[in-house]
Amino acid sequence: MEEKKHMVGGISRKTLERLPVYHHYLERKCREGAETISAPSIALDLQLNEVQVRKDLAMVTRTAGKPKMGYLVKDLIGDMEEFLGYHNANQAALVGVGSLGKALLSYKGFEQYGVEIVMAFDSDGRKVNTKIGGKMVLPLEKLENLCQRMNIHIGIITVPAEYAQDVCNRLVAGGVKAVWNFAPIHLAVPDHVLVQNENMAVSLAALSKYLYEADKEGGQ
Repeated sequence: MEEKKHMVGGISRKTLERLPVYHHYLERKCREGAETISAPSIALDLQLNEVQVRKDLAMVTRTAGKPKMGYLVKDLIGDMEEFLGYHNANQAALVGVGSLGKALLSYKGFEQYGVEIVMAFDSDGRKVNTKIGGKMVLPLEKLENLCQRMNIHIGIITVPAEYAQDVCNRLVAGGVKAVWNFAPIHLAVPDHVLVQNENMAVSLAALSKYLYEADKEGGQ
């Protein structure tokens, strides 16, 4: 059961998390004029293990890298975008129109990655029936019905931690298959539902720890 939760469609969560990093890197190399690239070069630039890079790329590309030449950058980018579904335009619903929710609704870059936020939900009557970033804010009680009717597969949770599990349950009941969770809480979901956590508290703690250690080393 635990191993299953770390796999998505036969690919490990860790590999899935690295693929957008490769994609961003390859797009930059393409803009710089690179036509081919090797696995050792990618590994060196991204500070990754070369064997791991080869395994990751083998999961997504239809052609192996050629000796002394490597991979064709544009082909590798295309294979990666097809694998990640960047052209599929999966529709998403956001729940919780606070400061973070408003920022996400106004962000125009998600569609590049195949995700389109089409509507938002909130329990605050003052926000309902308003538009943010061109997206209508709807009452929370309509969440399950509208997600089912519109075949929404992605739910984005930006509510306080104490409300996150209830919102998650509603999204799952509405047919959502993947949850992007910004609430600092572990969510219980069925095995068929993927949860991607964005715990800003953990990230900030890691940054603070890094700066603390750097200051200690600098003071020695």
